[in-house]
Amino acid sequence: MKQLIQNLKNGQTILEEVPAPQVKRGTILIKTTRSLVSLGTERMLVEFGKANLLEKARQQPDRVKMVLDKIKSDGLIPTLEAVFNKLGQPLPLGYCNVGQVIAIGEGISDLKVGDRVASNGSHAEVVCVPRNLAVKIPDNVADEEAAFTVIGAIGLQGVRLLNPTLGETVVVIGLGLIGLLTAELLRLNGCRVIGFDFDENKLNIARQKGIMVANPSAGTDPVKWVQSLTKGVGADGVIITASAKSDEIISQAAQMSRKRGKIILVGVIGLNLSRAEFYEKELSFQVSCSYGPGRYDDDYEQKGVDYPLPFVRWTENRNFQTILQLIESGLLDVNPLITEIVPLEEYQKIYGDMGKSGAIASLLSYPKESAQTSTIRYHSQSFAGKKGIVGIIGAGNFTKMTLLPALKNSASIKFIASANGLSGTALAQKHGINFSTTDYHQILKDEEVDLVMITTRHHQHARLVIESLLTGKHVFVEKPLAIFEDEFEELIRTYAEISAPAPSITVGFNRRFSPHVQKMKSLLGEAPMNVIATMNAGFIPPTSWVHDRAVGGGRILGEACHFIDLITYLTGSRITAVCMNAMGLQPTETSDSASILLRYENGSTGVINYFSNGHKSYSKERVEVYSQERTLILDNFRTLEGYGFKGFSKLKTTQDKGHKAQFQQLLSRIQSGGEPLIPFDEIVNTTHATFAALRSLKEGAWVAV
Repeated sequence: MKQLIQNLKNGQTILEEVPAPQVKRGTILIKTTRSLVSLGTERMLVEFGKANLLEKARQQPDRVKMVLDKIKSDGLIPTLEAVFNKLGQPLPLGYCNVGQVIAIGEGISDLKVGDRVASNGSHAEVVCVPRNLAVKIPDNVADEEAAFTVIGAIGLQGVRLLNPTLGETVVVIGLGLIGLLTAELLRLNGCRVIGFDFDENKLNIARQKGIMVANPSAGTDPVKWVQSLTKGVGADGVIITASAKSDEIISQAAQMSRKRGKIILVGVIGLNLSRAEFYEKELSFQVSCSYGPGRYDDDYEQKGVDYPLPFVRWTENRNFQTILQLIESGLLDVNPLITEIVPLEEYQKIYGDMGKSGAIASLLSYPKESAQTSTIRYHSQSFAGKKGIVGIIGAGNFTKMTLLPALKNSASIKFIASANGLSGTALAQKHGINFSTTDYHQILKDEEVDLVMITTRHHQHARLVIESLLTGKHVFVEKPLAIFEDEFEELIRTYAEISAPAPSITVGFNRRFSPHVQKMKSLLGEAPMNVIATMNAGFIPPTSWVHDRAVGGGRILGEACHFIDLITYLTGSRITAVCMNAMGLQPTETSDSASILLRYENGSTGVINYFSNGHKSYSKERVEVYSQERTLILDNFRTLEGYGFKGFSKLKTTQDKGHKAQFQQLLSRIQSGGEPLIPFDEIVNTTHATFAALRSLKEGAWVAV
């Protein structure tokens, strides 16, 4: 299928051939018929992409600070690589989609195949969207009209936040598409509406809808005009739908407001507020969040958990429904706003001169018939007779930033699978991978692939490992191996039942392969030791998927396991008991500031301090080892210092956490044979220890492993 994407590195807008997405639980698959181009939002993305690096930095000062902090902790080269990789990630365009349902995921009963729906899907021939982000279209609403559903909901949410009453005067600043829709919704709400814009075409459309308008560039002073129209009282409310960098708009909004008036920001403007302007009138200011309650809430959007109507009357989905009801009744007429309908293949007619054509609403039309294959070939190379042929499941940050750069020039990669097809396609094109697919079963069925590398979100790891093993594939899985004990036990049983010679399982415990850790191992020998590992992990917002016990498992399960394995490797022993304590009065399984104590068979002890509340500029990872009146200090996998060792005092390198060495050794073992990189009983012991740590936190006691 074809999809419109934006390249943020060079500013190009591309119609890309990508694999069609697969329907998942709680989602629907839609074959697109129309989509509306958001000229304001999408123009900003296009212009940002075309800007040079300095201009990009000026537009995002907060991100510049993050980059500087990362340079302090990780170094210049890794930081620059991360920045360029981020800019090189293709961005799907569009969020106003209309089409026909062609597949329905489990858990959805109120839609059927063949229904017409509007959604926030992108500009693509086929889109997969969660149920709460799609709404059924009434029979007498045309596809072209329904394409305004989502963008209309943005304006509607601004109106709901303003909460105007009958007869109030409301100013709309910026009469682009969202501004015109907002103004019309205010008129339907019984308000007197005043609008400002610099485009005469937009002003004429607003006049025809009964809106009082003025063009500031024609000499009209917006503040004085509003004051005169309201007999000196000022506007009851102001909704800003404009896009501008200037602080002048927010200042004018404050000046034209009445005492205790409301200002709602829907657009993007400069926000250097004058305290005096807001203080004297006790003004209220609020930023509107997209389509309404539920936006950016994973429980609502991705998991389909609706907000109860008696307590949250207007969710984003119910706002979608409202816009369609208004269009169906004829109260909201969007047809005069349609400037052009352009075939998808001719998208450059819209994007080529975006912002200069004077268009209000541009729509894309889609072919009735289109290819919807789940797998597309991008490169051609022969794999027949080779060993170590790789298929990658997962195309997220780890694959992009770590796995593929480390495999460069050393691996024969045949497939990459991603949920949406776009991220996998970009990586396939960049790294010479033959096939991009949205159906990972294609990898498992391919007889040439003998190594499956799994880098998906954590909750999928155990299931995908089991499926891969049952097809006879060797498996590499980025940690953790499992996030629940029952699935882990099932994995162990499955592996035990596979006839010899069984394929190997390798978990991404890469730290033990770092040259620093290899040096530590050679210096320490077999004597008991005390190891202290500190991870200055950094803050991750509580809404992130990694904190979701059912998806990420929490950061102790998902990340601290690295250091459990590392200490096990250094001590050369097995963990017998674990005790964990976490910060806070009522810590939970997903707490991310905790200390873990490890007891080993040979008398060694380990302490893992996993903290999320440290400063970003401090080293992320530090390991101290004390043994036989000797000490080793490893700082951020860059510098290793030894005290009390004959012939060794310091090893210094660029940061090397062992990823490349692990992958190269893994490929070598699969191609030439040999023992597993990490003994399976060590992987089992480490995984059991992570579960024991969570039980210890709950029980407040040591837990045997």
